[in-house]
Amino acid sequence: MLLISCPNCGPRDETEFHYGGQAHVAYPESPNDLTDRQWAEYLFYRENTKGTFAERWVHSTGCRQWFNMLRDTVSYEIHSIYGMGQPRPDIKSPGQSSEPDQPGEFTQAGEFGQAGEPGLAPGAASPTATTPISSEGV
Repeated sequence: MLLISCPNCGPRDETEFHYGGQAHVAYPESPNDLTDRQWAEYLFYRENTKGTFAERWVHSTGCRQWFNMLRDTVSYEIHSIYGMGQPRPDIKSPGQSSEPDQPGEFTQAGEFGQAGEPGLAPGAASPTATTPISSEGV
């Protein structure tokens, strides 16, 4: 079970949230000018990243607000939670370069979170437990 820190309500059980897909997918400027293939790619083609991935989530049983989350798709570790419209935080491991290693992977710099509390949106309370546990209890 994941403990997700809502930027507005604080830490809550993952059952209060709904996944909204990949974050930072921009709506086409001129959708009428797109071919059927380009429109289908916009609607249905998403990255399937192994590792850190930017996702949209909504706190559906709480404040009903959308937010973005950087989460590791392998370990379920939540790296960062930030508001809609904010750029994706640049999360790097020690010794990792800022250039993408895999095709489709991207990096983006920007201010996020609170000073001294990386990974939290401004005004969000610090979670008390962030260790993710899968539905199987592992």
